Amino acid sequence: MEFLLKSLLLVSFFGVSQKCALPKKSVSSTEPKLVWSDEFNVPGLPDSTKWGYDLGTGCPNICGWGNNELQFYNARRAENARVENGRLLIEAHRESWQDRGYTSARLVSKHKGDWTYGRFEARIKCPVGRGTWAAFWMLPTDWKYGGWPHSGEIDIMEHVGFKRDSVFATAHTTTFTNSRGTENTRAFFLPDAESAFHVYAVEWRPDRMDFFVDDVRFNTVQNLHQTTAEWPFDQRFHLILNLAVGGNWGGAKGVDESIWPQKMEVDYVRVYAF
Repeated sequence: MEFLLKSLLLVSFFGVSQKCALPKKSVSSTEPKLVWSDEFNVPGLPDSTKWGYDLGTGCPNICGWGNNELQFYNARRAENARVENGRLLIEAHRESWQDRGYTSARLVSKHKGDWTYGRFEARIKCPVGRGTWAAFWMLPTDWKYGGWPHSGEIDIMEHVGFKRDSVFATAHTTTFTNSRGTENTRAFFLPDAESAFHVYAVEWRPDRMDFFVDDVRFNTVQNLHQTTAEWPFDQRFHLILNLAVGGNWGGAKGVDESIWPQKMEVDYVRVYAF
């Protein structure tokens, strides 16, 4: 999830397809090889060999986490993250927890799954309602080039409840970020994002990133071969799944206090090497 408020004047999928004439299918010279996955077949808490947790309310100056969100992220609490009926459920509740009025969970594969390049995909159904902010994304494991946004961020899928018919993909860097109005964001028009599962993916290579919904490519970010300010994506990154409440972007239109609990459902997460 991005560190600062996103611009809401984003291009829809249909506008992108008309301008860029992007092909509908991934084009790869070799068949990707599955190297890591979680199919969520074992009920209970998420697999601790694959997932850890970010706990608390954030560290905005370093790791791109904070955004003035309203939730407290819990760890190893089934009410907020559990596997049930073959799916991971990340669930946000309206309840007092320490100094926050909501609880949720943020799962991370850091030091359990870290990669440089590959295809990263998950099959997800988004939550419903104003104030939800669901995301499937990646952050650098080592922050070699400095705190956010200098070491980069890869947002494979973001969905905010006040814009329920769209999902977004972004690659954040020092040069290309929302604070400068230069961010590499594209929107994909998806009216049933909240009622149906879709596969969200990024194919990350040394020269570019391609973002997909159900194998339809709708955003490409090119390596300009300049400096790490434009392309810090030559280091290892890890996966993140989370559901936030409110925040700079998720709460831009307020938070509906009557909709909770809400959940983000994940059918699987898979990582492929090229």
